[in-house]
Amino acid sequence: MSSSNGSIGMSPKPTKEEGDAGGGRASKEDESNKSEWSNTDNSASYHPYLHTNWISKLFFCWLTPLFRTGYKRPLQIDDMYPLLDNDKTQHLVDTLEREWEKEIRKSKDSSADPSLGKAIGRCLWKPVSISMLFVVLEEACRTTQPLFVSLLVMYFTVDSDITTQDAYMYAAMVVLLSAVAITAHHPYFFYNSLLGMRIRVACSGLIYRKSLRLSSIALGQTTVGQVVNILSNDVNRFDQALLFIPYLWIGPLQVIIVTVLLWYELGPSCFAGMSILLLMAPLQAWFGTLFSKFRAKTAILTDERVRFMNEIISGMRVIKMYAWEKPFGHLVSESRRREIWKIRKSSLLRGTNLAFFFTTTSLVSFATFVVYSLTGNTLTSRKVYLAIPLFNVIRLSISLFLPFGIMMTTEAVVSIRRIKEFLMLEELDQAAIEKQHCNLRPKSEDIQVNVENLSASWDQVDGETSMTMVLKNISLSVKPGELLAIVGPVGCGKSSLLMGIMKELPHMTGTVEVTGRLAYASQLPWVFSGTVKENILFGKPYDKEQFNHVIEICALKKDLKVLPKKEETIVGERGVNLSGGQRARIGLARAIYNDMDVYLLDDPLSAVDTEVGKHLFDICIRDGLKDKPCILVTHQLQYLESVDKILVMTDGEIAGYGTYKELQSSGIDFASLLKERKDENEDSVSHHGSTCGSEKPQYTSQTSVTESVDSTFAEEGEEEETKAIGTVSSMVYRRFFAAGGGICFLIFFTLANITVQSFFNASDWWLSYWVYHEELAFSEYESMNLTNATAEPFVEEFDSNWYIYIFCGLTTGLFVMSFVRSFMTFHLSINASENLHNEMFQAIVRAPMRFFDTNPIGRILNRFAKDIGFMDDLLPLTLADVVQIGLMVFGAIVTVAVFNPIVLIFVVPLGVVFIFVRLYYLHTSRDVKRMEGLTRSPVFSHLSATLQGLSTVRAFQVQQSFTDQFEFYQDRHSQAWYLFLTTSRYFGVWLDWLAVIFVAVVTFGSVIVSSVSENLNSGVVGLSLSYALSLMGAFQWGVRQSAELENLMTSTERVIEYTDIEPEAPFETDLKPSPDWPKYGIITFEGASLSYYEGGPPVLKRLYCCIRAKEKVGVAGRTGAGKSSLMTALLRLAEPTGNIMIDGVLTSDLGLHDLRKNISIIPQDPVLFSGSLRRNLDPFEEHTENDLWKALEEVQLKVTVSEFPEKLESQVTEGGTNFSVGQRQLLCLARAVLRHTRILVVDEATANVDIKTDTLIQATIREKFKHCTVLTIAHRLNTIMDSDRILILDDGKIAEFDEPYVLLQKEDGLLSKMVYESGRAEAAKLLEIAREKYYHSNSSDPYGFSEKDIPTSPLSKLIPEGVVNLTIETNL
Repeated sequence: MSSSNGSIGMSPKPTKEEGDAGGGRASKEDESNKSEWSNTDNSASYHPYLHTNWISKLFFCWLTPLFRTGYKRPLQIDDMYPLLDNDKTQHLVDTLEREWEKEIRKSKDSSADPSLGKAIGRCLWKPVSISMLFVVLEEACRTTQPLFVSLLVMYFTVDSDITTQDAYMYAAMVVLLSAVAITAHHPYFFYNSLLGMRIRVACSGLIYRKSLRLSSIALGQTTVGQVVNILSNDVNRFDQALLFIPYLWIGPLQVIIVTVLLWYELGPSCFAGMSILLLMAPLQAWFGTLFSKFRAKTAILTDERVRFMNEIISGMRVIKMYAWEKPFGHLVSESRRREIWKIRKSSLLRGTNLAFFFTTTSLVSFATFVVYSLTGNTLTSRKVYLAIPLFNVIRLSISLFLPFGIMMTTEAVVSIRRIKEFLMLEELDQAAIEKQHCNLRPKSEDIQVNVENLSASWDQVDGETSMTMVLKNISLSVKPGELLAIVGPVGCGKSSLLMGIMKELPHMTGTVEVTGRLAYASQLPWVFSGTVKENILFGKPYDKEQFNHVIEICALKKDLKVLPKKEETIVGERGVNLSGGQRARIGLARAIYNDMDVYLLDDPLSAVDTEVGKHLFDICIRDGLKDKPCILVTHQLQYLESVDKILVMTDGEIAGYGTYKELQSSGIDFASLLKERKDENEDSVSHHGSTCGSEKPQYTSQTSVTESVDSTFAEEGEEEETKAIGTVSSMVYRRFFAAGGGICFLIFFTLANITVQSFFNASDWWLSYWVYHEELAFSEYESMNLTNATAEPFVEEFDSNWYIYIFCGLTTGLFVMSFVRSFMTFHLSINASENLHNEMFQAIVRAPMRFFDTNPIGRILNRFAKDIGFMDDLLPLTLADVVQIGLMVFGAIVTVAVFNPIVLIFVVPLGVVFIFVRLYYLHTSRDVKRMEGLTRSPVFSHLSATLQGLSTVRAFQVQQSFTDQFEFYQDRHSQAWYLFLTTSRYFGVWLDWLAVIFVAVVTFGSVIVSSVSENLNSGVVGLSLSYALSLMGAFQWGVRQSAELENLMTSTERVIEYTDIEPEAPFETDLKPSPDWPKYGIITFEGASLSYYEGGPPVLKRLYCCIRAKEKVGVAGRTGAGKSSLMTALLRLAEPTGNIMIDGVLTSDLGLHDLRKNISIIPQDPVLFSGSLRRNLDPFEEHTENDLWKALEEVQLKVTVSEFPEKLESQVTEGGTNFSVGQRQLLCLARAVLRHTRILVVDEATANVDIKTDTLIQATIREKFKHCTVLTIAHRLNTIMDSDRILILDDGKIAEFDEPYVLLQKEDGLLSKMVYESGRAEAAKLLEIAREKYYHSNSSDPYGFSEKDIPTSPLSKLIPEGVVNLTIETNL
């Protein structure tokens, strides 16, 4: 069978398709609305399929060079053949998208639901029709073959009248029909598998394109886990969906034909056996329906588990900081337990199906022949060995292919429904956005932003608001060259206003007009996995001069210098190996480089220190964007005098709008506005919060791994995914069987398998023995009858009851033990999957943070979604097939060889060839399967990254380049999948031809041996032939399944690889601190250094200092100085060297939970998890409800939460998107309040909040933690200027450590410089705060600052005259 583009032909005449392979047909088919999935454009790249003859295409010989390469060396990604045009994602998605849009238009006209199934059907009807010809040819051969078998068997009966010449002719027909059947079989299976791949690819692309258009409301209705599960599991149902669907009509048709043939031979007795087959059909249909229900329920539970995993992996840093591994572990194990329960139920159905399939022929034969014998008929080998092969034909169609067809159809229907539900989610108003982002650049004087009476809400029901309006009657105007600053308290709607301008937030009333193209820098900076350069260019062409200019004005020059490969350095997913400030500046640089018309900057200055912040405001925003309309959300009040207009917001409304002087003259005091919190809670919570739609926060939960620019960079930042080479090791199988049930279970499982096969062969042999003796007796009876007219009837002469009883016993034993074996197989596999999943999860939770910083979410999720999915779904069936068919083949060969030893002469060389072919195949097959796994991961990672930065992608209008990238990853995966399909067929063709040779040996061998030996009788020959024919499909399927088992075991191998991750230190050790530890909170660093990985650059360098009990210490320093690394070392998120002691106890001697539970954290990026608010505050359920309400009251969220209908049981959406960033930060503060520890670490917790919330957080910390030691890592100096002491870090070393006022007396000191850079007014204010704190703490003025202008140490009297520089060395 010929085909173009590496697929089986998709035009009505397959043989003509090569001739049409040239260009131009696509456009014609477009015009005629024919199925474009069957067009025949050729790829420009070399593909061996296109340059070979039809015989090579039919038997897949064109793959031989690839196998030769795979045998010599491991295959690499570059060895894969290029995709052909027909299989490219863009072509497939475009085709399906057009058909889906037709359905949408039809549904609008007729009010009926659009049907995704019909859209797919219109793309497929023509190629599927062609494939039917092949399956019909195959089944016709298989149905006709038993007639010639029965005629050949008659040659071996006593007194046969068939000549030897006829016997050779019948033997030749048996072999020829076998050859024709396999010639049709493999192209059909490859063709339909390829069509299945095309549906999967098209649906995946359609889902991705849809995800780029989802509205904020739709984003609230779905989760990343759900979308990942649709792409990892649901669309995969299409891969095999088309293989067995034709048997829904072929099966019943075959039953009718076979019944007619059997009626002719056996009369009414045939209905005894056929009725069993016919009863099984509705039973299988019922099983299919049940399986569909279980599948739908399992899919929901899998969604939930993958969603949990996604959140846990994203928020792992916070989970480790809080020592929350156990409650989250319980959450996942409970979710997995529910999922496994459903999988076990469906496995019972699948096990029952498998047992029925295996025993069908035996049951049907038993019923038919026993009834035939008991009704007074004589069994002959001709009748028996016509019936048995026919029963085998029907068994395949009715017991295997038909149930598979029903099951695959129902699964595909479930998947199509789930995909359709996703495709029907609400979209953004594309017309308005496209108009706003027109590629034609307007005149500079026409560029503007006009907002009039805008009211908006995140919550809509049928287009009407149902909850809080987050924007109320907002009006503003920004013209070229104007800089508008938006200020206001947390949750007042600042980010929501930017979302409204970008059309991300649904408008209720009012208008938004944006003339020009938008650039957007999000509040939570989004960095995707790629180079720094790629993150800044964002799809734009590289202009070296412009790029360097942007790097300069965005203060990234110094940072790039220390990166391993400068701007070509790869940053991990979510920018994990960059500091928060670096991520913010890369986001800003992206906006500046793209040279848009209108700029929306959502608080980019919060994550950087004062010096960098001043540089960014003056050089980048003020000067670099001087000719552009620019809207800047900020909490930095020192810049307000320098902006053109200010919009003050409270509770979604305008509290003031005008210039700085106008607002001052109108009586607005910015500081008091942002510091004083009204009694009524202004921070109303919207359903999606002020940041919904900006960046999906579930991905921003990883705080900066370090502040050091070179901290976690490995050579390439993100580790390449490992690809095992060679055979799956025996250790993997040992671990699998050990996880499945252990040695005892394995022994019983082996015995069950041997018992089943013994019953199977014994029952078949007994039937042939019975037939031969009955036939012999009948022949003798007839010869006696000729000489004795008064002889007894034959029935009385020959007693068949004894044969029937033994046959019944053997068949019953086979039936019972088949079910036992089947259930044991599934029990073994599901147990192994469950236990290995739990082991992998435990290992992941115990993995050090370095693991999460160097492995993207998609890669880790892939193990929990796809690999575990394979172990749950495909591995049990494959294992069952391998065991069952392996024993069947062995039993068949032994049985045939016992009666016809001459067969062994041919079996041995065939066995040698088989072993060689299998080894030859496996070398390539393993690599192809592993490459398929490797090329699959980027698809998920890219989807995750896109959903994470959806607003940024849409704001910059780079949906097309992201779609192109997704399609590139999809095409890469399709290349691997295409090779997987073709190599499987190549192997199948070889094996089936070996089976044909075996059939030829048995058939012709039997005829030859019969002329020289009297040992062969019709029963033995019939049994041998039926076994040989049963090997036809079964042998190649079993061996391919053994290869597939090895391929699937690579999933087990990948899971086991993650179970063996080197863990961090134990949660608990023998050294238990006292219950009241730490009693004082004294922290001592003695030569403490920190590297994020072995051999990595030190980010903290030999720190020596002591933080006293109850002392409040501020930690400051430039971006990248190592501030957050100090917290990392204290919590042992990476293991430090040197000594860190708390109250004299070495932290390195303690268990991680004993350490981390006794330190409260308010992290840099506030992280909430989906679930109830109560679980977010108290996952261990250690506190009473009053404690929780009291904590909420202390962070001024009690009023807000009490307004929720479900109070503390209110659900937090994925990533906490129904709270603003500030409110999330307050909830993190509430967690710290609940913990009652002696040490609190605040890691730049106020970077993303306004000054009012900042003041509230600081006041709460001072009040609630006044008896605690507090370390505050901050960019805002006003938050730490009233500290007891300030620790200044520079390049990982302690540069200064003293009271703020003392440090400020050093004019060239780092703190003095940082204060000076904050502006004159702010500097004066900071100096006054430090001065007040100094005199409040030091009434005796030990430094004598009140008397002198210059600081003098109390030790000055000990310094000899004339000494200018004095070095004092001390030993700790």
